[in-house]
Amino acid sequence: MKKIHKLVLKAYVGPLLAIFFIVQFVLMMNFVWRYIDELTGKGLALSTISELFICGSINMIPLGLPLAMLLSAIMTMGNLGENFELLAMKSAGLSLMRILRPMLVVVGLVSVGSFFISNNLVPYTNGRMYDILYDVREQRQELKFQDGMFFNGIPNMSIRVKHQDPNTQLLHNVLIYDTRAENGDMTTTLADSGYIRMSEDKAYLYVTLFNGRTYEHTRNSQWYDRNTMREHQFERQDGTFPVDEVGATSTERNNVFTESQTRNINELEVLMDSLQLTIDKNSLSAFVPMLKNDIFARDTTILPSDSVRFNRSEYRVFNFYDSLQNIPMRQHAKVYSMALNSARSAQGVYSFDEHSSKVAITQLYLSQVEWHRKFTLPVLIIIFFVIGASLGAIIKKGGLGTPIVISVIFFVIYYIISIPGEKMVKEGTLDATIGMWFPLVLLTPIAIYLLRKATHDTSLLDMDWYDVKLRKLRRTVKKVIPKWLKPKKNKQKI
Repeated sequence: MKKIHKLVLKAYVGPLLAIFFIVQFVLMMNFVWRYIDELTGKGLALSTISELFICGSINMIPLGLPLAMLLSAIMTMGNLGENFELLAMKSAGLSLMRILRPMLVVVGLVSVGSFFISNNLVPYTNGRMYDILYDVREQRQELKFQDGMFFNGIPNMSIRVKHQDPNTQLLHNVLIYDTRAENGDMTTTLADSGYIRMSEDKAYLYVTLFNGRTYEHTRNSQWYDRNTMREHQFERQDGTFPVDEVGATSTERNNVFTESQTRNINELEVLMDSLQLTIDKNSLSAFVPMLKNDIFARDTTILPSDSVRFNRSEYRVFNFYDSLQNIPMRQHAKVYSMALNSARSAQGVYSFDEHSSKVAITQLYLSQVEWHRKFTLPVLIIIFFVIGASLGAIIKKGGLGTPIVISVIFFVIYYIISIPGEKMVKEGTLDATIGMWFPLVLLTPIAIYLLRKATHDTSLLDMDWYDVKLRKLRRTVKKVIPKWLKPKKNKQKI
């Protein structure tokens, strides 16, 4: 290895490591503020907290590594340009690509390593982190209520207390809205005081209320016109709820939306194949039989007559409105009622199957996003390095001021472009390949353009260069403008 290569590597590796750990620390603070409420007051061991923080920091690597690569490249090339070392290298006959060659080797190794980190290490740490957080959430010794705020940790229930005694956990002025009834009835409970505690085995939630009233709002199918209100006064009321209901909805939602983040590429491909088969099976089992047997049972033009259950060989094209003319007027209402009931029945069947397959469709879109993300990360690192090295060679400013501003601007631009595409992919309105790779395709010409300008020593970001060009443009415009359009100068009399 030549001495010039050692000089460039020494100037690049140091800032890269320092900036990477700084970025990871900043992102880790975001992680801490996100989960600080779930970690405090649980009596967790130091090893558990340390393992959770390590998993969280590894999970932030795909987000922090491209930013560190961009900022370190701008800083390194800016320092070399500011100290005239870059000018000396070019004067010795070295081109910009030869100067960047040792740095490109490091970037190539980092990009390849980032693929294995994103494909193997991050899914494992995500699974471990979710297991730890799940265990932490299960260690609920008592429920904490904020004064005057509604607690919605129990599905279909809202609880508000005026004050909770920190020593005895006694609740004052309790208000409970209960909408767990399947028929839509709502129960409102007002109590002067009470307790809400967990059982010792954490299997049940005990509710004890004192001196209150319960209002039961009963509603039937004609609730808009007819509803009843019943009132019940009590001195003490006890209730027991299974603890599985507390937070079950959020836990199930987290399991659905994080399953794709705990799998590598091979596991994601297997998962996507199984999800696609599930979606196709649900669609065929619900949509096709509904059309054949319920809605268009006598219309042979909608679907081919391949059903074993019905023999449609003698059926003809069925026109509903022409057939109504042959039916007595009194039977029209009966026909319309039968058609409406059939449509509602088919809608109910299809809605049930649609709901059962909606989870699979959502998971399929998330799996596609994670599959493409593992390949876009190495390419993004290379593109950010090229942009950063080119900008550093152009601006020739080192330190942390200008490089941080420029790198943050490019990083924000990238995420402004990528977030809508990723959101559209998750919603199923855009193909995953287009949504995940479009930001990189958009940044690649910018990186090539900046690299070309840096290779030819252009004054792209030099304000004096722009000032000279602007003055030249003004002189050209003045020559073209007729004399009678030019502003007259006021002559001062002496």
